Amino acid sequence: MSSLHSHRRQLGSTGITVSPLGLGTVKFGRNQGVKYPSAFDLPSDAQALDLLALAGELGINLIDTAPAYGCSESRLGTLLAGQRQDWVICSKVGEEFVNGISSFDFSAAHTRYSIERSLKRLRTDYLDLVLVHSNGNDLDVLAQDTYAELEACQRDGLIRAFGFSGKTVEGGIKALERGDCAMVTFNANEQSERPVLDYAQTHGKGILIKKALASGHLCLAGDDPVTAGLRLIFEHPAVAAAIIGTINPEHLKHNVAAAASVLDSITSQP
Repeated sequence: MSSLHSHRRQLGSTGITVSPLGLGTVKFGRNQGVKYPSAFDLPSDAQALDLLALAGELGINLIDTAPAYGCSESRLGTLLAGQRQDWVICSKVGEEFVNGISSFDFSAAHTRYSIERSLKRLRTDYLDLVLVHSNGNDLDVLAQDTYAELEACQRDGLIRAFGFSGKTVEGGIKALERGDCAMVTFNANEQSERPVLDYAQTHGKGILIKKALASGHLCLAGDDPVTAGLRLIFEHPAVAAAIIGTINPEHLKHNVAAAASVLDSITSQP
């Protein structure tokens, strides 16, 4: 079985080392208002535990969650008991999802409250990475107090690194001027944010890729679109990891095998 143990990457200049695929956990806690191709049930605790064990066996050490992912954080806090040292945990601030509706609060007070709540839910005393969950008005969001409070939380030891999950080139570049990392949409169908990756490469910042497989839609197209999509992503040197949101063990194995094959071929290039 292919694994990613030998393909760890540095997340910019943070000193954090991550697997090139991260496990997205939207589907651990939320199945309303999501953009996947088909409906799904939330996994049972046993299924989620098995998936996390498989991810670890396959060399994945990065978990992506958020308050907006329903009960994802709380479930992970239970499921990862005794395993904290094995995982790099990324969560978010800014977006709330209650009763099927998203709302946003980028104030300093809510940022601190959200991080402290995430720590309790995840049963940990620090988060490796916290990203601002933008509402799409990236520059307006960055003009608020969120980053200043994240810097304070970093000084206080609550978080190791911080950054921005946005939707625009301007926002991504602005976010990287002060932050450690940007999470960027980049896939075979959508490459408009490539300048954010280029900026990160030049300035030693970290990049995580969201919607690497177009929220699963890419998997429905052509001959082995997963391998082609991952090659596009990993050929950019700024990319630390792509977040793959799946609760299907076979999908996870296939994605890891594809990523390992792509990374082996990139590594062996002269």
